[in-house]
Amino acid sequence: MTAETPETEKKIRMYATTWCGDCRFAKRWFDARNVPYEYINIEENEQAAEYVMKVNGGARTVPTIIFPDGSILVEPDARALAAKFPTE
Repeated sequence: MTAETPETEKKIRMYATTWCGDCRFAKRWFDARNVPYEYINIEENEQAAEYVMKVNGGARTVPTIIFPDGSILVEPDARALAAKFPTE
């Protein structure tokens, strides 16, 4: 799911790779709950890969999920994701 509109800034951004199991888990978690997000494959976007390395102290750790409030989750489990959406 990718959006190329100004609305993107208000969405969750998930920096991920296609081969990453934790990335697939987070994607399924968001999709199952109809949570809108922008999926950014860092293998296809060098600027995105550099951003991930910047926020993770030099590591290409995925998924790195950026929320509209500026908070970040890295390799979150179901409990960490659910904590971001307390109404569930």
